[in-house]
Amino acid sequence: MAESILRIGLAAARNAPTVEERLANVQRFLGEAAARDVAIVCFPETYIPGLRGLDFPVPPPDQRRQDDALETIRAAAQAHRVAAVIGLEWESPVGLHNVAFVISRGGEIVGYQAKNQIPREEETFYVPDGRRRLFEIDGVPFGISICHEGWRYPESVRWAATRGARLVFHPQLTGSDHSGVTIKRWGDPDSPYYEKAMTMRSVENTIYFASVNYALRYQDSATSVIGPEGDCLAHVPYGEEHLLVHDIDLAQATGLIAKRFNPSLYPPA
Repeated sequence: MAESILRIGLAAARNAPTVEERLANVQRFLGEAAARDVAIVCFPETYIPGLRGLDFPVPPPDQRRQDDALETIRAAAQAHRVAAVIGLEWESPVGLHNVAFVISRGGEIVGYQAKNQIPREEETFYVPDGRRRLFEIDGVPFGISICHEGWRYPESVRWAATRGARLVFHPQLTGSDHSGVTIKRWGDPDSPYYEKAMTMRSVENTIYFASVNYALRYQDSATSVIGPEGDCLAHVPYGEEHLLVHDIDLAQATGLIAKRFNPSLYPPA
């Protein structure tokens, strides 16, 4: 691949019933990514052990289980030489966080981004940590905005874009395996607003926006790669488990609109 290209993967994984099955899925996706020369794979929101408060069972919090799961994923990333953005729950002195860990190609645990703008229905389970981080893969800076943050709080994406991110990963969960409407067409005006929000997060910053959902029976949004001009470059058909692989053209991710943001034009009232 040319130096101006970054090959990314989005793992639209099924909502497996056990942590063991979810870990097996992670390892399988990383193996496929390695075979396809992918640099980094992003998995859905809190893929281990699953997102609380929805219509499927999730085992009780267990930090030892989470430590073991992270080590399993770290070892798989190292073995396959593929970096990973993996959603987990993580305990801290202030409470339970919904996070996305970043693991390097060499298996180094680089750190995590916590979900800070938490929707009301998740406040019973998760707390913010109040920090934002920029990460890097193969010399390319990227940010992470988790689900509700990316939909409702564009500042979470602009924070990364104004600091040089060429790409923001967006692990999410929207939809259900039990009830809902089957969407037929990406960006349908009659569909929920989520895919329209994806378009805005990219075009309002002139960067790539890579959003990865679970492979649910009734998805409210597709796993998608959105280009810097707001066009949907690729997406996974609704309900299908699939590794979406796409080459990011870094020359197009100029961050022009983000760079032109001028906070001095928004003084206190």
